[in-house]
Amino acid sequence: MILWAATALGAEFSGASALGFTAKAVALGPRPPGSAAHRRLQELILSHLRGLSCEIIETPFEARTPRGRIAMKNIAALWRGRSGSAIAVSGHYDTKLMPALRFVGANDGGSSTGILMELARALAGQPRKDDVFLIWFDGEEAFGEWSATDGLYGSRHLSRQWSKDGTNARLKAMLNLDMVGDRDLGILQDDYSAPSLVHMIWNIAREKGYGKYFLDRRGAIEDDHVPFAQRGVRVIDLIDFDYGPGNSYWHTEKDTMDNLGEHSFQVVGDVVVETIRWLEQNN
Repeated sequence: MILWAATALGAEFSGASALGFTAKAVALGPRPPGSAAHRRLQELILSHLRGLSCEIIETPFEARTPRGRIAMKNIAALWRGRSGSAIAVSGHYDTKLMPALRFVGANDGGSSTGILMELARALAGQPRKDDVFLIWFDGEEAFGEWSATDGLYGSRHLSRQWSKDGTNARLKAMLNLDMVGDRDLGILQDDYSAPSLVHMIWNIAREKGYGKYFLDRRGAIEDDHVPFAQRGVRVIDLIDFDYGPGNSYWHTEKDTMDNLGEHSFQVVGDVVVETIRWLEQNN
């Protein structure tokens, strides 16, 4: 289903605003798919997008999980360009189901939700050369043990859909954002990411004075970019997978707003906005 949203003027990306959007998501509490908080977050995202100059694309689907069939929904904002090519920026908005903990996922689920909401505000009203998609994936987290069939539900669904309708073939790049709010920010070089995008984005970061946050350290992270990489899309995952001492805050009750930093959102947002500009101008 596609809805048209009202026109609004774009603005410079604000790390403070991205942090604020993240706080609104986190205030809803744990947000695993199928929960009341998850549905309230869907409406929060959609309400925000309705005030911006974009097409809103809602893609509901039913996922087969270890806990049975669960209704999920990918949400996308689209600004149309004139070239026929497309750029996508994505992240997930669900949190991992952890019944024994009050896991609010400020960084893991919250930061990608909030930064995409702020990117939508910053992009609104700007003329585009290429189609630009912002995508909130549902069901990134596994319900049991991570596997090829448990996790990445939303991105696996959309990658199949876009392979069939030709959107994947139009993509210049897909930038996936995950766990980008860590106060002690350090983005690693993911092994599943396209080397050309790593080179481009690390250069952009250095030119903007953010080089110290984009590390030389490598690692293989299975995230929402992987289903698209498997279908030939040029992808990159921007992720800080060292959250707290020895990654000790990840998937724990310590993943809270006080461990996030406004400047981290500003760094990632500035680099993503400049990458979109570069891709439109040079590809």
